[in-house]
Amino acid sequence: MRPVRTLLSAALAAAAALLTVIPAEAQASAHYVALGDSYSSGTGTGSYYGDSGSCKRSQYAYPALWAASHAPASFKFVACSGARTGDVLNSQIGALSATTTLASISIGGNDAGFTDVITTCTFGSDQSCVNRVNQAKTYATTTLPGLLDNVYAQIRTRAPSARVVVLGYPRLYKVPGSCSVGLSDTKRSAINSAADTLHTVISGRAAAKSFPYRDLRGAFTGHEICSADWWLNSLSWPVEESYHPNRNGQRLGYLPQLTAVTG
Repeated sequence: MRPVRTLLSAALAAAAALLTVIPAEAQASAHYVALGDSYSSGTGTGSYYGDSGSCKRSQYAYPALWAASHAPASFKFVACSGARTGDVLNSQIGALSATTTLASISIGGNDAGFTDVITTCTFGSDQSCVNRVNQAKTYATTTLPGLLDNVYAQIRTRAPSARVVVLGYPRLYKVPGSCSVGLSDTKRSAINSAADTLHTVISGRAAAKSFPYRDLRGAFTGHEICSADWWLNSLSWPVEESYHPNRNGQRLGYLPQLTAVTG
């Protein structure tokens, strides 16, 4: 027979393991706030809440999918297409409070000029595309860190007890690709390198604040534009749907990344 002390130690170890596996949000009803830009609002999924207007918030976006499967005590969905860091501070952060237990955010791509990069690379030469991407990367490494620090600090101030999950951006293109979408491999590689730079910057600033960061590049590998199974839209109509995750990108790409942190 094992000594009582041994059995007690084993029981305590098992309990500790369970607490490690089951995060706080899964142990009690969450109060969830979804912040961010179009990659969080669900732009690109083709169906949007009527009251979300130009923010294009979708029931197929990963925050709404998470809320539907977890039934949190409260859910505030304020992510908005086109949002920059300043928009989070001016229009979204008010949704947070001391009772918020979970917040998610994707932000920084629009600050770095995502839309203009895509426009330049779609209609310009290889060299103009590379030049514009390099300009965006310079902005991302020099100016964006301070903007992210400010946003993350304000989130922590507003929601001091929340688990804050920062989600990154995928690479858009498979290089070389199996399709022709009007962009050369030079342009595709340049655009992908911008995603890599954003990853480095955003992950670094999230880590500095001890916020969990999820890298979407791996999740979307094999599912880029011009792969065998696209989770992203190419040039689409309406044009703002272009270069965003489709429904599979949200459900199979982004949602598992949030769930990996929250349970």
